[in-house]
Amino acid sequence: MSLNIEELNQLFGQTIGMTLIDTSSLLSLLIRFVITTVVVGLIARGFYYPKSRRRDYMFIFIIMSMSIFLLVSFMGGDSMHTGAALGLFAIFGIIRYRTEAIPIREMTYLFMLVAVSVVNALSKAEYHPKSDYWEGIGIVTVILANLIFIGLAALFESSKLLNEHCSKYIKYDNVNLVHPEKRQELIADLEKRTGLKILSIEVGTIDFLKDSVIVRIYYDEDMDRTSSIEGMGRLPKLK
Repeated sequence: MSLNIEELNQLFGQTIGMTLIDTSSLLSLLIRFVITTVVVGLIARGFYYPKSRRRDYMFIFIIMSMSIFLLVSFMGGDSMHTGAALGLFAIFGIIRYRTEAIPIREMTYLFMLVAVSVVNALSKAEYHPKSDYWEGIGIVTVILANLIFIGLAALFESSKLLNEHCSKYIKYDNVNLVHPEKRQELIADLEKRTGLKILSIEVGTIDFLKDSVIVRIYYDEDMDRTSSIEGMGRLPKLK
């Protein structure tokens, strides 16, 4: 005796508490999953990776984003369950990332891609048969929201929009050159030691006992513009 989908769903539901297949939910999940995968992959691989060259962070962005998407999707959009799901990742982040000095750029990308996943996971429409209308978010709105995320990443990664200069702090060992009248000598010495074309310089704290001074140099170098170790003051622990 042949059984149709409805009968199979009823049979599985009565037997194991789960239906065999829900066509509409499956199709909705697949469409939103594909959109999320494309957007997250484009932002992480297309905008973040070319400048940072950090495969480890790119891996974290993609895996965590997709994990949050699936988790929130299967929570059914319930606010209590969704809050609990995001709370799990927050706890994970506190436990794991508190030992890592994560640059602000990487943290921004992480939050952005998490936002993409949550937006796509909660973007659903529900039909109310009694009132004969659909309530929720349409696929055009979902696509528009994702395009906004992509546009923001592309816009603010563009060097034409933000033509800022790179900078770094240096502990300099010759306080004799910090006098304003010797500023050009100081810049020339720093350029010789660092190999960078210095545009300007700021003099900070002077330590006469150790004959050292903290200086901040401004220069233009695309390779250093998004350096992930710029803020590190000491070597990380080897694992």
